[in-house]
Amino acid sequence: MSVQSGTGRSAVEPVVSAKAWSVLFASTFAFLVCFVVWMMFGVLGVPLRDELQLNSTEFGLLTSTPVLTGALMRLPLGTWTDRFGGRLVMTVLLVVCAVPVYVVSYATALWQFLLIGLFLGCVGASFAVGTPYVARFFPPARRGFAMGFFGAGTAGAAVNLFVTPSLQAAYGWRFVPRVYAVALLVTAVIFWFASAPDPGAGQTKGSWLDGFKVLRNPHVWRLCQYYSITFGGFTALSLWIPQYLKAEYGMSLVMASMFAAGFSLPGSVLRAVGGALADRLGAHSVTWWGLWVAWICLFLLSYPPTDFVIHTIDGTASIHLRVSVYMFVALAFVLGGVFAFGMASTFKYVADDFAENMGVVTGIVGLAGGLGGFLLPIIFGILLDFFRVRSTCFMFLYGIVWVSLILIYLSEVRRTPVAGPVG
Repeated sequence: MSVQSGTGRSAVEPVVSAKAWSVLFASTFAFLVCFVVWMMFGVLGVPLRDELQLNSTEFGLLTSTPVLTGALMRLPLGTWTDRFGGRLVMTVLLVVCAVPVYVVSYATALWQFLLIGLFLGCVGASFAVGTPYVARFFPPARRGFAMGFFGAGTAGAAVNLFVTPSLQAAYGWRFVPRVYAVALLVTAVIFWFASAPDPGAGQTKGSWLDGFKVLRNPHVWRLCQYYSITFGGFTALSLWIPQYLKAEYGMSLVMASMFAAGFSLPGSVLRAVGGALADRLGAHSVTWWGLWVAWICLFLLSYPPTDFVIHTIDGTASIHLRVSVYMFVALAFVLGGVFAFGMASTFKYVADDFAENMGVVTGIVGLAGGLGGFLLPIIFGILLDFFRVRSTCFMFLYGIVWVSLILIYLSEVRRTPVAGPVG
């Protein structure tokens, strides 16, 4: 459809079919349900911590174990999506993962939760299936928005923070995984009938290993770095913040989960906005400035409660510095938003630079982000056990953001001017 701009220029507005919208909505819903299940240990882990007498490191391991397989499986699932199509791979994934999710309700020891968590964590790999799948239904000028909208399925982290503690409080924690197993099966049926055959299925040429030649491209590794902090940081904090609020501010689990949604919800919903901004301003600009805002937020969140004693001519005066709960929620809201922008802009890079093998590159970059989400809660627990300061988790993320900013400056800023609005 041709439209006339205000300056007299003719532009072509890309047409998006009804089938594309149906695929986008169905895939986003499926990913949202998967993310709820993937994040459930972030809430269930709090009562399990008391029941199993876990220390901070063990708690971090419990909550992050599903994230490990969700990361590792993104690479094979991304390549299978290129070969067999997103519709088939997503449906099979939903059905198969319902089994270990249900089995969680029978676990009684830490090693059992860790073992089952490795299997149920595969639902987190659904991102590597849906991202290239939905992108292939949209024209290049709208792919940033489409992938960002699909990525908004990470709102499942916020849904988990509302639904899981309510179910756990009303029926006990063993009831929760049984409900989620049924939800996965119902979602598989809805997705199959609302989606469409993948137009990119079977078009990959050469052997399965040929797709990994893209690893020789250093740009892929830079994208892995960006995504490890945006998605990895988002995932890790979604798991960590409920128990952080409970311990730091004395909240109940339900109240801590509701406040933690102040981080998770914008970090999910705003991915669509971030994708649209990346379409308009360019992936580089959104990533660069988003990381700077994250740097500021993490600097403020890193400051632990501190008392200063000042000796004056009239005696001593004390100053108490602490991030209030309201300031924490406000900073977490902003941090979640810019992480969402960064997640969306990273895959705008992928769509622009690796259109021919999006499934493989999506899997590689998603693997890096998932590994970040797996390792960070464990590191948070180790730092807390060693330094005995709760805000060390934010200090560590602050350092990682510094590394990302230096990397993007050396690789892009010095040789590429920041993109401005187009049109």
